[in-house]
Order: sequence, then C-alpha cells, then structure tokens
Amino acid sequence: MEKTKLVAILEIGSTGIRSLIAELYGGGEWKFLDRAGKPIALGRDVFTSTQVSRESLLECLTVLRGFRELLAGWGIADEDIHCIATSALRAAKNRDVFVDRVRQETGFNFTVVEGIEENRLMYLAVRFAIKNDLPQFWRANSMIIDVGGGSTEIMLLRRGKMVAAHSIKLGTILIDQQSRLALGSVNSQARYLNENIRNTSEFLNAELALSHVRIFVIAGIDARLMAALIGREVNENCWAIAKEDFIKFVEKVQNYSVDDTVQKLHIPFADAEGFVPGILVYKLFLERTAAAQVVVPLVSIREGLLIDMARGVDPTLQEDFFSQVIASAVNLGRKYHYDETHNRHVASLCLAIFDYLVKEHGMNRRERMMLEVAATLHDIGMFIRGSGHQKHGQYIVANSEIFGLHQEELDIIANVIRYHRGDHPSPTDIDYIALQKEERILMLKMASILRVADALDRGHSQHIHSITVEKKSEAILIYPRGNYDYSLERIGLEEKAGLFQDVFGYKVILA
Repeated sequence: MEKTKLVAILEIGSTGIRSLIAELYGGGEWKFLDRAGKPIALGRDVFTSTQVSRESLLECLTVLRGFRELLAGWGIADEDIHCIATSALRAAKNRDVFVDRVRQETGFNFTVVEGIEENRLMYLAVRFAIKNDLPQFWRANSMIIDVGGGSTEIMLLRRGKMVAAHSIKLGTILIDQQSRLALGSVNSQARYLNENIRNTSEFLNAELALSHVRIFVIAGIDARLMAALIGREVNENCWAIAKEDFIKFVEKVQNYSVDDTVQKLHIPFADAEGFVPGILVYKLFLERTAAAQVVVPLVSIREGLLIDMARGVDPTLQEDFFSQVIASAVNLGRKYHYDETHNRHVASLCLAIFDYLVKEHGMNRRERMMLEVAATLHDIGMFIRGSGHQKHGQYIVANSEIFGLHQEELDIIANVIRYHRGDHPSPTDIDYIALQKEERILMLKMASILRVADALDRGHSQHIHSITVEKKSEAILIYPRGNYDYSLERIGLEEKAGLFQDVFGYKVILA
C-alpha cells in the first residue's frame, strides 16, 4: 500500500480532550499510530452554569498546547488536523467565544458537531468494528446506544435498516447533577434513571418495540471499560458480554462510590466519576430488550470521522449511508401515519426526473438523496390537517431528527415540503429568506421537481407507474407508462408546473 499522509483527530468532550493519529493509505485503508487523552471537567462546568468558565478555558488551552507539541512532533500539517467538539460545547452559551479563543491561542479550529452527526459517525465506527463477525446485526432488530457525559445517542435499526436516531439530553454528568438536585442523594440515581428511561422508552417503542431488539450495542468509554473487565473478544475491534453477566456486574457495583470504583475496579479517577451512572443507563435499556448479549465496539466518533475521511468516496459505503437516511425518513413518515404508497411513489418519480435532467439541474448525489427525503415526506403534514398540510409538514420535518442529516439540510428539506404546493416562495417568507442564497436556489430546484412529480400522482392512484423524460428546445416532455386516462394528471401539471418553468425555463408537457 502506498503511503499518502498522516492525519490527526482532536475531540473536546464533556470529560476530556482526546486525540487519534493515523496513517491514511490509498483505497480507503489506514493504520492507527497513536491515541492520547487528558481529563477536563468541561461538562460539569457547562451543565452547572451553562457556560465554559474562565478556569476551564485556561485549562483547555494548556492541554491543547500540549497536543500542538505532540502533533508537531509527528509532523502533521494543519490541514490534516481535524477538530471536533461534542455535547458540552453544544450546550455552552459562550461556545463561539470559546472556539474563537482556542483558534487564536492554539491554531486549532474546532467544529461543534450536532447530536445527529454524532450518531452518523458512531454508526460508521460500529459498522467498521462489527464487520461480518456478527451477521445477525444485519438481520435482526438492533439498538446502538452511546452514553456520554452530556448526552446519550440512540439508534434503532430494523433488520439492519435505520428506524430512528436520537440525541437525548441524558449524560452521566447530568444524571449525577439531576439526581442530587431532585432527590438529594447519589444513592437515588437508580430511581431517577428508572423514571427517565421509562419515559424515553415509551417514545422509542412507538418507533420500534424494544422488546423485539435482539442485538444491543453499547459504545463510549464506560462500555469499553466494562468490556475490559468482563467481556470476551469477538475481533480486535469488538467485544461481547453475556446479558446475565452484564446485569449481575452492574447490580454488584451500582452502589460503589467514585473511590470504590477507583480502588476496587482500578479505573482512573477521571473515568470513574461517570462509570456507575453510565452502566446503569445501559442496564436499564438492556432489560427492556430481548438481547442475549451486549456487543461492545472498541471505537468512538473519532474512528467514525477517520472512516468518513478515508472512505468518504467509497460508493458502496456512500450508498449504504444514503439508504439508511431514507429508511430513517420512511419511519418518520410511518410515525405520523402518512400515505406511504403515494409518498414513496412520488419519490420514485422525482428521482426519475432528477436522473433524466442531471445536466439541467446540476445537483449532486447527496442532493438527490435530500430530494428523495423531501418527496418521501412531502405529505407528512396531513397528520395534523389536510388544509395547509405543506406548512404543517415543514414544521414536523424542521423539528425532527433524521439519521445522517444536519439541521441545515433539514431546513432545506422542510422548505421543499413547504413549497411542494400552494404559493411560490416570497421575499416575505421568513423561513425561505433564512436560507443562504445557494440553499434557496437548491431548494427551488428540488421543490419544482417535487411539484411536477406530485402532479403525476394527483389522484394517489399510481396510474403513472413510471416515466421517461425527453428535453426539447423549449419543453420537457414526460412520457408515462400505463394504460389510463391521464386527464387528472394533466390538470395537476397545469396547476403545479409553473415553478419548474420559472426555475429551469422549460414548459412541462405530459405527452
């Protein structure tokens, strides 16, 4: 394998700053060279006062200067140092000031990742760690859960396909603080957790019954510590623990103090503070599943980011990722009892138009996926009310979590849904104007295609089961396949194709 370059990943988490150094090769291959970490009580700081304190900022700067020296010793170029921050900085009111100060003092430019992006990176890491050594992961219902200091990331998969992804404000630091505040005793953690996890489980069960989950995957530092204590090796990146052994161990240590955890389990103090709350969360979710064992990938979002960098252009991995995004969107639609047959049929017509007119619209593969999501969910607002359902759909999607999509992408998709019918966008529409100029243009292209596709199934009957598209000098001709009277669809095109003509300059004709 030909060596390409050295890369480094820095992560600021709730409990520490950690690094990963790797050597990237051609063909999406890599080799881990070094890992390092320093404890920082950033999360306790933020979740108490909502801000990073001056003392924590100075401590972070000192640690990051040390990492700067470390990376200089490896000779890693600045453009190959990738810096991310998770839940603690997400919650900090002064995060922008913090990030700017860090950049000025150390040269590191940190990106604060959203919870749904954490899910995506963790999924990539878990997929890599499990490999083909647990084939049932791809055949049975699965749950992936990562308990951090400030949040818990949860993914539900039905036979390997994404059902839902959530970032929940339930982390080990928050658990400790809230249990003390609510009940006045650390010994009341289990009671506090039972209540919270019962409430969380209720809305998860609406998406996928936890009692049908057979593969239970846990990630994070507490999971890796558990694997080292009582696990067995599946492969070099993945361990497993029998369900009975896991529960028995948690029951044994659940009343341990931090000092007990350090002395009896030989866990470093920085990790011991959140260890018992973290494994209690895993236990309480595990007991609601039908899993016979706990799977522990020895990975983090740092490995996920490395995989993303090394294999981001891998067509197989990319298509798998896109299919998981669509699966998550479909399950969001099912949650709101949408007309799945109509919505997915309109999505297939959208993709056909997209593929025939690539030169005209100039959108890329990821934007094709975003259009498919918008089309898949375009009538989701019918759950609230038929009248004005495009506005209700916009609200639902803009305020939902879809695996693999950033908030900026959700905002574009929500606007596409808003304008799939009714009035065209106006400079007085706040949500439309809130988009960047390039995003508005992209949204208009998508919405105009969706309007045409929706008109082709106006009666929700799927009479036009497929189409071919031909471009003429002044018109786009759509040739339907099927033996029906298409009068209704022609009326629909007359009503809805105006935006397409405004955006692309072509009249749309159903031939």
